[in-house]
Amino acid sequence: MQSNEEFVKFLGEGAYGYVNLVRYTNPDDEGSSFLSAVKNSYDADYDTLQRELQILLELRGYPRIVTCFGDSLQQGLSNYGNKVHKLQLEYASEGSLNAFMNKYADRKLPEPLIKDFTRMVLEGLVSIHGHGYVHCDIKPDNLLVFPSSSSRQDSYELKISDFGNTLEVGEVPLFWEKTDFPWVGTPIYMPPESVRDGVANKALDLWSVGCLVLEMYTGVIPWEGIELDDIATLLFFGEAPEIPQSLPSDAKAFIQTCFSSDPEDRGSASELLFHPFLPRPEVKEEEEKTEAKKTSSNSFLLKLLKLRLRRRSSYKKPTSDALAVSDKKPLKLRFFPTKTAQFKRTLNKVLRLKTMPMKKVNLVSVH
Repeated sequence: MQSNEEFVKFLGEGAYGYVNLVRYTNPDDEGSSFLSAVKNSYDADYDTLQRELQILLELRGYPRIVTCFGDSLQQGLSNYGNKVHKLQLEYASEGSLNAFMNKYADRKLPEPLIKDFTRMVLEGLVSIHGHGYVHCDIKPDNLLVFPSSSSRQDSYELKISDFGNTLEVGEVPLFWEKTDFPWVGTPIYMPPESVRDGVANKALDLWSVGCLVLEMYTGVIPWEGIELDDIATLLFFGEAPEIPQSLPSDAKAFIQTCFSSDPEDRGSASELLFHPFLPRPEVKEEEEKTEAKKTSSNSFLLKLLKLRLRRRSSYKKPTSDALAVSDKKPLKLRFFPTKTAQFKRTLNKVLRLKTMPMKKVNLVSVH
């Protein structure tokens, strides 16, 4: 049975179409409805949307990947009567990570949330890379924030979305060879090799993760205030966005690993999950259990000690040593979780940017 569609609101517009929030209702059950973020593309972008659907179907079921509804694209009409193709996606009520960061002072997230979100992105990349793909556009606009089912307050889930630029490992986008635009994805999140050869490799996404972590700490986009042609030149010669000295040492070490000029030195998404910057989930869970048991045990012993002191006070004044012991706080246990011709052609491409008038670049992507 076809569900009834109700337009709720416009969510935004991206490179390959626009996104609406739509409520679908079962006509046989008025109480049965759900919200969906529907991505609409015109005929010119049909192939891109169809490819994105196939990737999402392949990755369906992975918890860090946005879920698509249905097994095929739907067809409809735009407000102007034009034919559109629709991709139905789960709706993130908290919006994109970019919008989520705007809710915080100076767009700076709390460190525990930064570490949680970083871990979730890496878990998503493990799934993507495991299927032979490179996302090629990891950035706050392409990460969706969902309320968590956890009992913890201020707990959220993060999922990777927007696979419009996704390539197979080793693939080179067609436009890279045919245009003077030397980028595989959004320029400010791209690594040096994106400018040099345009080949999609898994380490490309890890550089983007470093940019993401840097932005979550500082609230500022990478390469802030630098023109795109200058960024291309800096990347071509192995430069990376500046890492403030004020960041925690483990965060700086993590970002520096992601910013390794040699892609192999960045490791893999799986290896980065074991970086000291990110406590392993099982370690964190065990730490919380131990802390709960320890607090309960210390509370019992403290009550018992105070009870004995009260009993002794009936015939003997408590000593200063005893009172000092009774006032001591429970001990806090700490757990620590246990690197030619192509050159000339590409250089000419970068240098041509210096003489070309810069176009306004839209860095916003919509889901």
